Amino acid sequence: MVLRETDHTDFHIKVEGKWMLITKEILHSHPGGVAISSYKDRDATTVFHTFHAGSSRAYKMLQSVWKEQKDLTFNIPVEKEEVPILGLDDINMGKFDKSDEESKQITENFDKLRHKVRKMGLLKGNTTFFIGKFFQCIGIISLAIFLQSQGIYIPSALLMGLAWQQLGWMIHEYCHHQHFENHYANDLASYIVGNLLQGFSSGGWKEQHNVHHAATNVVGRDGDLDLMPFWATVASDLKFAQHASSFLLQILPYQHIYWTFGLPFLRLSWLLQSIIFVSKMDRSEFEIHRTRARYEQITLFIHWILVGLQLYYLPDNNTRLTYFLVSQLVGGFLLAHVVTYNHYSTDKFPNKSRILENYPCLQLYTTRNMRPGPFIDWLWGGLNYQIEHHLFPTMPRNNLGKVMPLVKEFCIENNLPYMVDDYFTGWKKGIEQFQNVADVAYKLKMKLM
Repeated sequence: MVLRETDHTDFHIKVEGKWMLITKEILHSHPGGVAISSYKDRDATTVFHTFHAGSSRAYKMLQSVWKEQKDLTFNIPVEKEEVPILGLDDINMGKFDKSDEESKQITENFDKLRHKVRKMGLLKGNTTFFIGKFFQCIGIISLAIFLQSQGIYIPSALLMGLAWQQLGWMIHEYCHHQHFENHYANDLASYIVGNLLQGFSSGGWKEQHNVHHAATNVVGRDGDLDLMPFWATVASDLKFAQHASSFLLQILPYQHIYWTFGLPFLRLSWLLQSIIFVSKMDRSEFEIHRTRARYEQITLFIHWILVGLQLYYLPDNNTRLTYFLVSQLVGGFLLAHVVTYNHYSTDKFPNKSRILENYPCLQLYTTRNMRPGPFIDWLWGGLNYQIEHHLFPTMPRNNLGKVMPLVKEFCIENNLPYMVDDYFTGWKKGIEQFQNVADVAYKLKMKLM
């Protein structure tokens, strides 16, 4: 959950061939937060329909803006070229070579697929499924507490880590509005499975994750790529290292080696960022954050009271520290080995790339699936079907496997990639991406010595 600074100045977007001026007032009243800014001066037609499937409120807001800004025209400004790092800014960067005609046809074909999927009912949540998942998590927590009461501390801590991972999939689902048709009901559920039981901020998750979905692996837009100062995902990240302490250039040449060892700390990072985000919500410029601030602050506060009580009933401080670290780091690794697999192993794109205006191509060029199976489907929370999830983010996880054959067929018909691998192949490809930038960091280090 890397929360990046965003520009809140006025900008334009285009939906259904009509340009709109997104003023600061419109941006700050947008329930989806800053995600809309990912398409600054771009055509956002397909991504709008994909993100707001079934949301009458979103379409009413769109009609209202169109009515107020009738016949608005806009000329896209020429963007300034950036100076490359050592002439190697193409490291890990993909190329979108579809012609305008091909791109238009792919978008039209995806719109047909999107309508077909909706008619099939695959975007509707199944209450029985979600209730079952919730009580699975409660069951794992209950077993962990029982083992703790019997003095079986390490297995108990391991189960708590597993419960936090599984709750992570549930906050993800509710923040994508996959269960209820009513978005407010999804938000309330996210405060229970997220803030209260998991310790993650629902609003903070949305703030980052919606942008990630809108501009997946787009440099300068997708906050998931902003891992400095510990990791550089593309060569342009190293511009920061040139002006920082030499310490960065001492460690970045080895980032591919220590990458895996950093995965368990992901949960601790998200917990800290959640606390920071929630503490500032009532002073946020965004209306939705101010409105929901008390919900999030109270539920997150209760979470830490419950964690404190659980640790209090352990016999001594050494046991408390061990239990805390084991549960948090195991939970972190179980989350991180999934969420880092799907995109860090694929190409990135510059923020000026034409691919940003072709939603299906953007997702298919930047997303990798893990091979499915009953156990993997459960452990990974359906995110092994990451391609399907990114194409249809509001689709409940229990339907992702059902839409997979349709997506594969769409890829074949439109000559598009469909990347799916076993875990170690995908992990290795991710390591190779980090090593590519590590090699550039080493050359830069030698140059500056």
